[in-house]
Amino acid sequence: MLLLLTAAALLVHGYHPYAEDAEIYLPGVEKILHPGLFPVGQEFFASHASLTIFPNLVAFSLRITHLPIEDGLFLWHLASIFLLLLACWELSGLFFSNEKPSNARARWGGVCLVAALFTIPVAGTALYIMDQYLNPRNLAAFAAIFAVARTLEKKYVRAALWVAFAAIVHPLMAAFAFSFCVLLVIVEKSGKKGTAPALLRATTGLCCLLPFGISLDPPTSPAYHAAAMRHEFHYIQLWKWYECLGILAPVALFWWFARIARARQWHRLDMVCRALLIYDLIYFSAALVVDLPARFESLARLQPLRSLHLLYMLMFLIMGGFLGEFVLKKRVWRWLALFVPLGLGMFVAQRALFPASAHLEWPGSVPKNPWAQAFIWVRDHTPVNAVFALDPAFMQLPGEDTTGFRCLAQRSRLADLSKDSGAVSMFPPLAEEWWSQVQAQTPWKSFRAEDFSRLKEKYGVSWVIVQQPGVVGLDCAYQNSAVQVCRLP
Repeated sequence: MLLLLTAAALLVHGYHPYAEDAEIYLPGVEKILHPGLFPVGQEFFASHASLTIFPNLVAFSLRITHLPIEDGLFLWHLASIFLLLLACWELSGLFFSNEKPSNARARWGGVCLVAALFTIPVAGTALYIMDQYLNPRNLAAFAAIFAVARTLEKKYVRAALWVAFAAIVHPLMAAFAFSFCVLLVIVEKSGKKGTAPALLRATTGLCCLLPFGISLDPPTSPAYHAAAMRHEFHYIQLWKWYECLGILAPVALFWWFARIARARQWHRLDMVCRALLIYDLIYFSAALVVDLPARFESLARLQPLRSLHLLYMLMFLIMGGFLGEFVLKKRVWRWLALFVPLGLGMFVAQRALFPASAHLEWPGSVPKNPWAQAFIWVRDHTPVNAVFALDPAFMQLPGEDTTGFRCLAQRSRLADLSKDSGAVSMFPPLAEEWWSQVQAQTPWKSFRAEDFSRLKEKYGVSWVIVQQPGVVGLDCAYQNSAVQVCRLP
């Protein structure tokens, strides 16, 4: 059943292996497999790669299996979906464990709801529960759920091992999982009437998790500030009102869920709901502290509200369990009436996000997206040491569908405004070089042949990608309906 649900989730949410944050994480894998790649600009993805075993793990698996990279990425993605659903299945069994008939309904309700909502936005964090491509967050997600399950069973060594796996894959997401598991233990030891002392101890303990060595001085670099402001989700004061509702509404929900759990004597679920309520308030308070005072702006990159990723997974798992138990029950038509429209709605939303691409970009298939077609031509027909320049905002252009150039074309490029600014927001020493390269490519739409020659002289750019109808005076070796790929003389 979980394998079938994995296939259904893939069909609903789609698969786009080179989209969005794949531009940050996949070049690290490709660099390990082919060390000659990316002679220029690797600092913009190596900064993330240095903090995770993800590129080494994926590259190692590809080497020992001799699989093409596209096949390997697809299998890793399927495995991450299956393992998250398996983790949810195990955890929901601990939540609803005192009645066998309702246990099965509640478990399937929770797992199905999580699977149906993989790509729902997590408040204003710019995260999904599960991305449409392989990345470290997907691996840390199932590890976090397994860690929570083992903590509820008081198998603390196993829980610690799952947190350790999450930490070597994605340190930030692992910190949230660890803090919640610690909070669970504190809440259990404090008893049902110990919420206030538990909150105080939990807050003190979680403050000790703040990384040392991060300056509290306000950032003085205009370049860093420009990069940070391109990621508004780091700053709670820039969230829309409905995104803020995504922080506060779960507090009321978990209070309600805890009352239901106590009435049904689901003791573990009651404890988890109370812990989640405290967890939400702690990280909301942390976000206010690091986001609102200007002098703490440098701490915003800790992104305390990304704690909502774990919270939302657990919230939908519990919500689905209640639906299965109290609403859907044994009525097949009710299950279909809920999940068929929900699945169709999520499918339509994904098609709106990637309108110029195939919904499932199967390994080895020819891409439908003209930008992706151009990037593949670049990979197959240009020198490995070629350096490219293209519109710094190319990933936000209509029809581009956030397809990454580095990860798909496997070639160096100058810094962009989207993903490279994300690296800068996390690693401020990159700011000045990033800003210099972005400014050198601005305003891209007004560039002429002489402007490209200036990029060649300053940064060694040997190729450019320009939108149709192109630029007069360039020698273009490839073109399609969207772009031209041109060699600089």
